[in-house]
Amino acid sequence: MSSMKNCEIIEKLYKTQSADFDEILTLLRDYDIEPIRQMLFEKSAEVTEKHFQKKIYIRGLIEYSNICKNDCYYCGIRRSNENAVRYRLTKDEIYTSCENGYRLGFRTFVLQGGEDGFFNDELVCEIISEIKRRYPECAVTLSMGEKSYDSYKSFYNCGADRYLLRHESINRTHYSMLHPKELSIEKRVECLKALKEIGYQTGCGFMVGSPYQTMENIAEDIMFIKDFKPHMIGVGPFISHKDTPFKSFGNGSYRLTVFILGILRLMNPNALIPATTALNSISKSGRTEGLKAGANVIMPNLSPVDVRDKYSLYNGKLSTGIEGGESIFALQEEVKKAGFEISFERGDYKEK
Repeated sequence: MSSMKNCEIIEKLYKTQSADFDEILTLLRDYDIEPIRQMLFEKSAEVTEKHFQKKIYIRGLIEYSNICKNDCYYCGIRRSNENAVRYRLTKDEIYTSCENGYRLGFRTFVLQGGEDGFFNDELVCEIISEIKRRYPECAVTLSMGEKSYDSYKSFYNCGADRYLLRHESINRTHYSMLHPKELSIEKRVECLKALKEIGYQTGCGFMVGSPYQTMENIAEDIMFIKDFKPHMIGVGPFISHKDTPFKSFGNGSYRLTVFILGILRLMNPNALIPATTALNSISKSGRTEGLKAGANVIMPNLSPVDVRDKYSLYNGKLSTGIEGGESIFALQEEVKKAGFEISFERGDYKEK
C-alpha cells in the first residue's frame, strides 16, 4: 500500500512539479526502498535530460578566505576553532586562479569564503570588476554569506551574476540548534529575497542529516525551495568536523541525499543543482549517483593547492585529485562513463 502511494506521488511530481507537505514526507520516509528509488530516478533523469540533454556544467571554485566572524556549530572554519590554520588569498592569487581555470575551459568562477571583514565592499567590487574585465564572457558567482542589500546591489552592479546562500533549515527551532543566537532564519530569508529582487541568479539549500534534523524538517525545506523558486539548489550530506561542537554526531546519509536530489529535480525542472563535494567525499560513487538522480553541476577546486586543505568545512573534504580543477580531463572521463558530458558553457539559468 505504501509503495503504491509513493508511486502515485512520484507520478504526480513528474506531471505537475508539485506535491503537498504530507506527500513529500510520505516519500521521504520510504527513501531506502529500492523500487521507489528506481522509479524516482527514472523520472528525474528523464526530466533532467529533457531540459539539459546530457550536459553537466562546471564551475571553478575559488575559496578566497577561511576566516569567518560567525560561529556556526557545524562548520570547521567557525570563529572559535583555534586549530584552524587561517589564510586569505591576495587579489593576485584570485586572478591567477581564474587565469588557470580559464585556460582549462572554465567559464564560471565561484568566489566562496567565510564572512571575512577584510574583504569589504570596495575590495570585493574591485575583484569582481577585474575578473569581468579580463574575462567578460565568464560568469562570477559569489558565496560570501549574509550582507546588506546595498552590498549585494554594489556587487551586482560590478558584474556579479549569481549568489549562493544556503538557508540550512527553514524551521526556526532547528535553525537555532545549528547556529548561535545572533544568526536567524528570518535574516537569511531576507537576504535570499533581496538577492532575487536585485536580479541575481540565486541559490539556496541545506544539509541532509544535520544534527537534530527530522524528516519533517527536510520536508519543510523542500516545500520552502518549491515556494522560493531558486535558480540554484545546493544540497549535500552533513559531515561532522573534529573541531566543532558537533564532532560526535554521525554523518548524513548519502542515499537520502541522492533521493532528495531526485525529488528536487522533479519539483524544479530547470534548476541548476550541483553534485556537491560533500556528496563525493562521503561516498566514492556519490557524484555519479547524484548526476543520475538529477544533478547537473560540478564545482572543481581552482584555489591554490597549498591552501585547499585549510578550507576545512568538514572532515575528509576532497579538494585535490579529481576534485581539483587541474584534473578536469580526468573528470571528463568519469562523467562520460556515467553517461554524461562536461559542458564548458556558462550554464546560466533559463526559464522554461
